[in-house]
Amino acid sequence: MDVRLKPFNFEQAVARSGVVLPSQRGPAKVDGGDTQVGFSQALNKALKGVSAAQDNASEMQRQVQLDNPTVSLEETMVAMQKAQIGFQATLQVRNRLVQAYSDIMNMQV
Repeated sequence: MDVRLKPFNFEQAVARSGVVLPSQRGPAKVDGGDTQVGFSQALNKALKGVSAAQDNASEMQRQVQLDNPTVSLEETMVAMQKAQIGFQATLQVRNRLVQAYSDIMNMQV
């Protein structure tokens, strides 16, 4: 049995995942321009993305339950897993932020 692996194309995988690398973003202005994204804006955008993924997965679940022929079970399962991974990542970020806040509040000045 001859097993050959295709070469891994990192750029193509990143493009499919929807992740935006820092090198792909436009230059951030330091003088307070509109292109600079603050932490709260980035966190808000990430939370909205997770919420949209969960809504999409819920809608796909509902469509599968209604026997909609245009929605496959495989796509639905993938959407549910993406939503779950996004939620778990958000939960971990929240836990780290709470831990950092607690550490700062417990510091002696």
